[in-house]
Amino acid sequence: MKNHHDDDEEEEEEDPFEWRGSKTPWQERAEQATEYTEEQKKILREREEKDKAEAAEQKRDVEQAREDKSFFHGKSERDYAGRSWVEPPKHLKKENDHCYVPKRLIHTWSGHSKCVQAIRFFPGTGHLLLSAGMDTKIKIWDVSTTRKCMRSYLGHGKAVRDICFSNDGRKFLSTGYDRNLKLWDTETGQVIRTLSSGKALAYCVKFNPDDDKQNMVLAGCSDKKIYQFDTDSGEIVQEYSEHMGAVNSITFVDENRRFVSSSDDKSLRVWDFGIPVQIKYIADPSMHSMPSVAAHPNGNFIVGQSLDNTIQILSTKDRFKMNHKRVFRGHNSAGYACQVNFSPDGRFVISGDAEGRCFFWDWKSSRVFRKLRCHQGACMGVEWHPLETSKVATCGYDGLIKYYD
Repeated sequence: MKNHHDDDEEEEEEDPFEWRGSKTPWQERAEQATEYTEEQKKILREREEKDKAEAAEQKRDVEQAREDKSFFHGKSERDYAGRSWVEPPKHLKKENDHCYVPKRLIHTWSGHSKCVQAIRFFPGTGHLLLSAGMDTKIKIWDVSTTRKCMRSYLGHGKAVRDICFSNDGRKFLSTGYDRNLKLWDTETGQVIRTLSSGKALAYCVKFNPDDDKQNMVLAGCSDKKIYQFDTDSGEIVQEYSEHMGAVNSITFVDENRRFVSSSDDKSLRVWDFGIPVQIKYIADPSMHSMPSVAAHPNGNFIVGQSLDNTIQILSTKDRFKMNHKRVFRGHNSAGYACQVNFSPDGRFVISGDAEGRCFFWDWKSSRVFRKLRCHQGACMGVEWHPLETSKVATCGYDGLIKYYD
């Protein structure tokens, strides 16, 4: 009797599978659906072609991670006394501590065939100017004497996004849309090391400003993380991951013990260097994302280029706080990552804008002090000369770098 009951149970268990052999109600429909319509076939063909093209492009990218080259354009790499071309001229010294707003164009450098994304003066002396172009080239220009291009650095397979000098200017970092970070020797043009964070594209790179930590590099990436590299080993030694969007800028504050990062998630986050836990999260419903941030020379404030056509102020003392009463307005920067910057004495805030103008604001009164028409297309980068206190360089979408006095 018991056996019979077991059989019943077994039969019951098999029950759901009886459908397998016979025709199911949806089998007819499935047979109809296997025939693709012409339109669907066309879409599938296009999809296959697109996939093939993407695979080919990836392959080409790998091949394009081209060998690093560098060309010297000057007369000779050493002068009669055996000094390197990177050495600052002897006569350079600070004229005065007071900065004046420039009035007229004194020189134009043209050498990039596409937009110039960023410019940086040689630290301390400013006798050389480094520029990063969308044409994959990095160039360095003589500012103080001949005003010629001194060296070209070719190593990125795609447009160069950001550059950063080390404290002594002997090395610099570059990041490109080919997802590589490169550490270059300024003088010889050799690539000391190529760093990569995998698939992520680094939007900004920064050396740690402390002289004893010049091997530490921060890269803010498209995968919402900030990576800390050790350039001696090339390894990632720390990851800061709290942002909800791509990281746009990194700014050191508080005697370089901390840094502030801005992101597409419309927030600012403050970190202790080396500790991957944010210590402050600054967000506000009225905030926009800030693609460029700069620190005031006195170290007490930072300003952020906000995408609602304003420049916002943040105090960096003990409590990081937005100052909503003082805002710099007048320019039109929406949609572009126009650089914002300070004069060396901190009396003026400068910024490019989407219409190719360069704006100067008075720091104390927040009023527009002067605007210059600089470029066809957006004015992307603005840098004040560290020694000659009335000179400013700008770069823009027209591929030109202009120098004002």
